[in-house]
Amino acid sequence: KLENVSPSVLTWSTLPLAGVACWAMYSAERTPSGGWILLLALLMLICSSLLDILDGTVARMHNKVSRYGDFLDHTIDRVIDIAFIIAIGYNSNWIENNWIAWAAALTTLLGSYMGTQSQSVGLKRNYSGFSRADRLVVTGVGLFIAAIQSFMEWGDYTILEQSINGLSAIIIISGLGGIWTFVRRFYSASRDLKEIDKTEPLS
Repeated sequence: KLENVSPSVLTWSTLPLAGVACWAMYSAERTPSGGWILLLALLMLICSSLLDILDGTVARMHNKVSRYGDFLDHTIDRVIDIAFIIAIGYNSNWIENNWIAWAAALTTLLGSYMGTQSQSVGLKRNYSGFSRADRLVVTGVGLFIAAIQSFMEWGDYTILEQSINGLSAIIIISGLGGIWTFVRRFYSASRDLKEIDKTEPLS
């Protein structure tokens, strides 16, 4: 039924939904009303993610796959990934130090970079490690937990003398996941390239 719809239109449509999610992540307070705002963020995240799945499906089903579409999809995915992390990191109601959000954003980009860099040197695109799908699931679960904390007016949990809540957990897990992804993809690409160099040395 979406044969006449451009996949790129679906891709661009994820941005305003993600924008509303970012606003909600940034502004949610630790009150019952803030809980509803966090649920709004979760709803927008789900809708944005469904459109992100739909654009590729429409492209493949109706023979509209293109290099531009692939480029656009991955670019907007990275923008949204980083926007979510930074929006959460600057919500002072939940996060004490926003520098951890910038650190998580950096490791997320590095992990994604290694996936496409593998492709640029002749290997298959590497999706191993902590993928975008994993990050979205963690973000959704974290938003839901933070919403419950807001409704019930629960405080933070203490783990290894660190204060943890639903939103801070998103940033911490995303940051550690980015590091793991970078290391894993770098090792995988290095191993495969060394094997290729043994059999097909550059002239």
